[in-house]
Amino acid sequence: MPSKKQTKTATKKSVKKSPANKLKDEIKVLKVALSESEERFIRLKAEFDNFRKRKEKETISLLKYEGESVIKHFLSVLDDLHRLDDAISKNNNDSEKLLEGISLIINGINKQLEKLDVKTFCNQGDVLDPNLHDALMIRHEKDKHENEILEVFEKGYLYKDRVIRHAKVVVNQTPS
Repeated sequence: MPSKKQTKTATKKSVKKSPANKLKDEIKVLKVALSESEERFIRLKAEFDNFRKRKEKETISLLKYEGESVIKHFLSVLDDLHRLDDAISKNNNDSEKLLEGISLIINGINKQLEKLDVKTFCNQGDVLDPNLHDALMIRHEKDKHENEILEVFEKGYLYKDRVIRHAKVVVNQTPS
């Protein structure tokens, strides 16, 4: 009969797995982990695709209706122009009322532009800045400085920090 020591050794040997069995078990564990990773990847990819599509729709909608707030701001100005037109048709001779109406409309437009962070620039006497002004003409006036703006044909406009229209001006140039 085998001794206790021999029995324990035989049992340990039967419990010990062969290297091939160990590798098979490890392969099974790795296959399960790979399968779980693939499923997680597929779910994440689908979530990302849905997110991308949602953002794309939001961006398209935003761009499609981006001017809506600007239009709403100027509808009241358009209403004022219609009222002025009606007033002119009824009272052809009242130029004072006409000038008053035009002044009110200009003020209304300027208020709407202020709300949108649009600012005007360029006044007579300013110095020419090629980044802000387009010199349409040059004149020679002795009592004025070099590159001084003599006349403003069209004011310039800034939207936030960007020039959206350069001012069109007449500039003084002294003869060489």
